[in-house]
Amino acid sequence: MKLLRLLFLLTALISLSCNSSSKATNGDGPDEEQIEMMAKKMKEAGFMSGTVVYSDVEGDCAYTIDVDSEDFKYLLDPINLDEKYQKDGAKIWLKFGGLRMPNRCEKANPVSIIEIQERM
Repeated sequence: MKLLRLLFLLTALISLSCNSSSKATNGDGPDEEQIEMMAKKMKEAGFMSGTVVYSDVEGDCAYTIDVDSEDFKYLLDPINLDEKYQKDGAKIWLKFGGLRMPNRCEKANPVSIIEIQERM
């Protein structure tokens, strides 16, 4: 009789744990809804999204930022990009200020990074 009760209790616990109503993620990070909410929040705070691009072409800027814009494509030449973000393909959020100085490379405009964060 005790064995039957124990078996019933274990079955009930397993059944309850399998029927969880909470949203589960695959453990790889935030889901799409969370990413969209974060993007909206960052844009409202004045950040722009971009991707760091590395180039080893002579006369080219070593690191530029490809700004994600729906209107047109443009590249920024950050004069103060921290080594932490100097990775080809790094996804970032940034605030920047334009600079009144000659371009260091032909394809990108020089900027000073005011604030930068990694993007998911």
